[in-house]
Amino acid sequence: MAVTASICIFLSENLLAQKDSVQLNPVTVKGFVPEKFMSGLKIQKIDSAALTQFRFGNISDLLSLYTPIAFKNYGPGQLNTASFRGTSANHTAVLWNGLNINSPTLGQSDFSTIPVAGFDQLSVQYGSAASIVGSDAVGGSILLNSNATHEGMQLSVCRQQESFNNHQMQLTGRYAATLNDRWNFSGKTNVYSGRMNNHFPYSERKLYALLPSESSQRGIVQDLFLQSKNDQEISAHVWLTSNRLTLTPDDQAGRELTLTEAYRTMLRYRIKDLTFRTAWVRDVIDYAKGDYALLDHAVTDKFSSRAEKDFQWNFKKSESNIQMKIGGEWTHYRSQVAGYGTSHVTENRGDLFMLTRWQATPRWVVSANMRQAFVTNFDPPFTPSIGTEYELVQDLNYSLKLKGSWGRSYRVPTLNERYWKELGNPDIKPESGWNKEIGLEQNYLSGANHSFTTSLTAYHNRIKDWTYWNPSKSYHVENLQQVLARGIELQFGWRHHAQLWKYGTNLGYALNKSEQEKAYDAYSVDIIGKQLVFVPMHSGNGNAFVQYQNTRLTAQLQTISKRFSTFDNSQFLNGYTLANLMAETTISLNKIKMRFQAQANNITNTFYLNVRNNAMPGRSFALSLTMSYDSKTKFFL
Repeated sequence: MAVTASICIFLSENLLAQKDSVQLNPVTVKGFVPEKFMSGLKIQKIDSAALTQFRFGNISDLLSLYTPIAFKNYGPGQLNTASFRGTSANHTAVLWNGLNINSPTLGQSDFSTIPVAGFDQLSVQYGSAASIVGSDAVGGSILLNSNATHEGMQLSVCRQQESFNNHQMQLTGRYAATLNDRWNFSGKTNVYSGRMNNHFPYSERKLYALLPSESSQRGIVQDLFLQSKNDQEISAHVWLTSNRLTLTPDDQAGRELTLTEAYRTMLRYRIKDLTFRTAWVRDVIDYAKGDYALLDHAVTDKFSSRAEKDFQWNFKKSESNIQMKIGGEWTHYRSQVAGYGTSHVTENRGDLFMLTRWQATPRWVVSANMRQAFVTNFDPPFTPSIGTEYELVQDLNYSLKLKGSWGRSYRVPTLNERYWKELGNPDIKPESGWNKEIGLEQNYLSGANHSFTTSLTAYHNRIKDWTYWNPSKSYHVENLQQVLARGIELQFGWRHHAQLWKYGTNLGYALNKSEQEKAYDAYSVDIIGKQLVFVPMHSGNGNAFVQYQNTRLTAQLQTISKRFSTFDNSQFLNGYTLANLMAETTISLNKIKMRFQAQANNITNTFYLNVRNNAMPGRSFALSLTMSYDSKTKFFL
């Protein structure tokens, strides 16, 4: 059992002045803000306190403790994909400032490569939102956004040292200046690097081996904003990342190397209600075994352009208004993959959409959205959705909201599913489905110091033409399944403020029944009605904290029921419960602040297995130091 320490210099005035959960209110917001048109859908915004606590983690570390998303973890520093509401890893859209960054070849994102510290806002949208964000948003969406800084300069340097000789380093700068009487400039630069040597003091736990691995990650996130007083904005966004993973590094003959790189760039211009965006993304995957003499090299470029126009009509007599966003997007893919058996493949995709939000009364909101996608050699379905929210009770201290939505979803097949030689299927159909959900949200303020929030959601998501790499046909990909995912999600929150003290807790429980409903061939008949592999039927999480002035103690709990590892449910991985503790404090020296954090993970040394059927490491520790400087002085250039 090893100990880790970290040092971080973070320049921010409000380092530990962390905010609690923020409610999403119906306001007019410029730019691509999909939440505005998601009435009736469940949206969870991760609060700033959690983002600060997990600044050294990836977003799967955070979301597994704050949401019911089930993650398929292949081991420390290894592939980590999401199963959102009982769907597969291909059914979660990941949007970076409005751009879908899922790999076009794999159709998914590796959440172990997405750092929490690189983004200012992290929101989770539950259920189908294909009419709003496009393909892949079948189970839900992860929304990563960057915000402009409005004053001063904030600088930070951070380091964390962890058990098993793992460590991370981060440098962050935020800056803002007034260029002239018309234009303001602001930006953020975040540089990060980390290495997981995974030098475990044991090679197995309870007779199950730990798969030896080493991984490293480095990257930079750059955001720049120019904002004018006549309602114009120009922003540039760059995210470069490089990841290296080696399995069994000491086995010269059997070791496996995976190198992934991503170059993501975006330029956006908005003048009043008209917005243009262009982006270029390059995904690189290199894979080799043994002496690495033969390296499989894959490169995919994505060129994307988007234009959209916002409209708003206010009706003074009825106190209602209508907001509408109309636009289109065009994307060109060019991919060179050795497994395709051709020098390169290209594909064009287009989308036309109309998003509408009607504030019918102060209590009633309706959203109606439509999208039509166009894909080379494909015919994606027309994708409508409608959602509504109604305040059943609305007074000063208590509110009760009823919400519901109904919408169609779709997923365009990945490039691998279509073009992989011999196993791919160029005639495969896009997946499509219908998602229905209904829920209640309750907010109660007791006196001036206690606040309570509760939400209950029930959902029903049927997906047709689910693609499947069929083992009965040498893993040739086919549309073989119709899947029904249904369940209930319950979340509860409490906050208490008493002068110098703060207390709070968040609790969550999810019931998910996700099973194959219909089979399209004889091989699949015997697994009808079976729970999908690695999708837990029950999951829960809890977080509780107590804070005195600038010192906070946090306890975290995550529990997962058994997960079936075979399609006929004859074998399974046992359920488990993990508990973590975190203590942090901040010392202020004028404009310089030092934040110390100590973390104990899996404090009960729980034994559990990952999806490879390998043991996961036991108890571990981490220490970090963040040093920060914050100047609120406004600069003039």
